[in-house]
Amino acid sequence: MYTHMPPNYICPFCLVVQGVEDPNNKLVQSKQQDIIYQDEYVTALIATLWWPNNKGHVIIIPNRHYENIFDLPLDIAAYIHKVAQQVSYALKDCYACDGISTRQHNEPGGSQDVWHYHLHVYPRYFNDHLYLTHGSLSDPEERAGYAAKLRAWFQTQNTYNKQRI
Repeated sequence: MYTHMPPNYICPFCLVVQGVEDPNNKLVQSKQQDIIYQDEYVTALIATLWWPNNKGHVIIIPNRHYENIFDLPLDIAAYIHKVAQQVSYALKDCYACDGISTRQHNEPGGSQDVWHYHLHVYPRYFNDHLYLTHGSLSDPEERAGYAAKLRAWFQTQNTYNKQRI
């Protein structure tokens, strides 16, 4: 296994899954209100770091701690992608975006900055310049609006989603 997690690392995503908000973490300042979907295996939430033309993107994390793709069991990886498909439908319906991009980073050389596997699901728009811009920390109140829309989508699609996920 390729590991880069520092000793005594306090994982911000594990805290989110446990229902704990960590105001001291400068990179991940997730709130419980950011969660749009959660079940026994994964949690999907609005990301705190936003790109200017792709606001409200979602990250999907396994509820158990896996540092990176090298550590992630294949059944959990497949399940994360099933949920990513549902998140993609939700983004299309709620944001009226032109497309979807996913991305995932591993190890320092791959730009991983939180030592817990996570998959980004971005709403995409023509000429949005996602890969030419930089992210910045979002406001919790602004995230709440995006999260409410997506959470409502998952609640109204509940029966359908349970069959597909």
